[in-house]
Amino acid sequence: MGTRVAAMPFEELVITLTSATQVTFKNYMDSDLLAGRAEKKVGPLDSDLAGIVSITGDYAGFVIITTDKTSAGRIAGKLLMVENPGEAYIRDALGELANTVAGVFKTRFEEQYGSVALGLPLVVSGRLQTIPGLSDAVASSSLNLQVTIPFSTIDGAIAITVMAYM
Repeated sequence: MGTRVAAMPFEELVITLTSATQVTFKNYMDSDLLAGRAEKKVGPLDSDLAGIVSITGDYAGFVIITTDKTSAGRIAGKLLMVENPGEAYIRDALGELANTVAGVFKTRFEEQYGSVALGLPLVVSGRLQTIPGLSDAVASSSLNLQVTIPFSTIDGAIAITVMAYM
């Protein structure tokens, strides 16, 4: 592991994750997202689908994107340019969205705080209430940083929640 520097302040985590999410939506889907109030917590999840990307290296954690089926379908349609996307397209799109947001976050994080790598995206479907072990993992995260940020398009057609902890 490389030399660690001071931990990322919460406000900078919020700005970095918000920017990563908004830039991804603008660049890949030509959609503007409004960010809601960020909270210093993660989970439990209350969603139909979750895209999860692990972070390893000098610091460890996760970037998680959750959404409902309707928003996931709209994301898939915009991201993959497909009308009426099926389940496979929706899962692929949510995994790609989580991976892209985590990638932008990783690039910005590494500039000041140390080397990290991303795992492969995992998409979990079904009505999720909690992820077993999430609270234990968050409590023992390397930087004890955690955030939950809700996002929606201006017209409310797409709503997602982006969470990260390290």
